Amino acid sequence: MMVGMVLEEISLASSNRGAIVATVIDLFAARGCDAYFGERVTQLAHALQCAYLAVRADASDSLVAAALLHDIGHLLPGSDDGLAARGIDGCHEALGARWLERHFSPAVTEPIRLHVPAKRYLCATDPEYLVGLSEASRISLLLQGGAFSRHEVKQFESFPYFDDAVRLRRWDDEAKCVGLGVPPLSAYLPLLHALARK
Repeated sequence: MMVGMVLEEISLASSNRGAIVATVIDLFAARGCDAYFGERVTQLAHALQCAYLAVRADASDSLVAAALLHDIGHLLPGSDDGLAARGIDGCHEALGARWLERHFSPAVTEPIRLHVPAKRYLCATDPEYLVGLSEASRISLLLQGGAFSRHEVKQFESFPYFDDAVRLRRWDDEAKCVGLGVPPLSAYLPLLHALARK
């Protein structure tokens, strides 16, 4: 489905900070128990683990929020996380970043937008990275275009927030542990409220 069509399906009439945070809660409540493609954890467990790893790494508040919300594109109404199983890249990173950019700064949304290109970047620049990818991540890598060319590597390194995107990508790859005890979604709500635009 086209990104614009999905974005039209979910609009917030209210301009206050609570509206976006409430919608995030609703999205996780509705689809957080869905399986995370090809892995043994749910969407919510993956998001919480990713945010937890960001906190442990002493990341900025914006990057912690990006870690928590990086796969929100999979949860939006009208998005189809069955696309990957049919060999189609749903561009969830672009979908999620575009939906969030009305409510959060680029420090939150750009690492989200770039976290898939960051995987392609790491595959091109870190020989050990590709070896460590899960089978599901290897499959999605092919759908997403494979490792970057030298030109694409240079271009990616010129983007603002590319360093944050690479950090987020590494947490994304680690956040797949079954049964890992991490703080609940409620622990991050004050952070999201503080970062959301009025």
